[in-house]
Amino acid sequence: MAKQAQVKLPYSAQELEQFYREMVFIRRFEEKCNIAYRTGKAGGYLHVYIGMEALAVGWLNNIRKGYDYVITAYRDHAHALLLGSDPVACMAEIMGRSGGLSRGKGGSMHLYDIEKGFFGGWGIVGGHIPLGGGLALAAKYRKEDRVTLCYLGDGAANAGVVFETMNMCGLWDLPIIFIVENNQYAMGTALERHAADPDLSKRGIPFDMKCERLDSMDLVQCLQDSKRIIDYVRTEQKPVWVEAITYRYMGHGAADNDRTLYRTKAEEDKWDPLDPLPRFRKYLIDNKIATDEKLEAIDVEEEERADWVYEEADKSPFPDIDQVYTDVYDDMSPEVGH
Repeated sequence: MAKQAQVKLPYSAQELEQFYREMVFIRRFEEKCNIAYRTGKAGGYLHVYIGMEALAVGWLNNIRKGYDYVITAYRDHAHALLLGSDPVACMAEIMGRSGGLSRGKGGSMHLYDIEKGFFGGWGIVGGHIPLGGGLALAAKYRKEDRVTLCYLGDGAANAGVVFETMNMCGLWDLPIIFIVENNQYAMGTALERHAADPDLSKRGIPFDMKCERLDSMDLVQCLQDSKRIIDYVRTEQKPVWVEAITYRYMGHGAADNDRTLYRTKAEEDKWDPLDPLPRFRKYLIDNKIATDEKLEAIDVEEEERADWVYEEADKSPFPDIDQVYTDVYDDMSPEVGH
């Protein structure tokens, strides 16, 4: 996967620069999230997307934003940002503030913005997969040509509910793309230690699905693959199963402070040259789409934008105590212990 795709993409120079800008902003946004967590401004738990940006930028720039459906697990910040959610509201949600997307009640794992076609952000491993199938079923039932992107991790690919959903999607020809973000680890457990067959690309075969394994560290390749597959699903109205090979440069979550417990420095050194951000930057320069000076200016602008987003979100107040039972399931009596 080390060789970068040398192809001319069907996008304007302005669009390609925007893709680069998006990747830079996601990386800086996630770094700010880590700072928020370390300084006690973000409670609960936090999972960042550093190293996996191409998987969101590549796919979400080829769907019909606001029309197609997107659902994912708890590593969800990049998806909300790319679908057009207010970045200040995203950061405010991560900080548990009232100005957040879920009014400060969901936190990092539960970003949600239905107006943008984003159905979350779900914290239970594999729990959102049937919901993704349901979104695709709804589109099919209404005779719409919407495509549903359902992201999941390599660990979630082992969950029983995944196979049940795949069976229904295969049986009913639902327009859904399962994107397994294979970042090599289910929390701290390596793929070969949690999957009887580590070739996850084969998982859709028994359910009559088209299956592919893709290099997802290269945005150029990711843009090509995603457009081809999305067009296929929208036209043919059939599900596709994708194993997207990627790598997370950070720990599983913000509390994962010692990656040496489960992976070596030699392994990390092998993946460093594949970082999607500098790879796409090199593509833009080598193909004379943008100059180094222009990209440096974008780097500065997006870092300043991330700083501004962080500061604005930090100004948002915490939810009032009398809002504890609004917008949540409240058919219980906490004063009696259930």
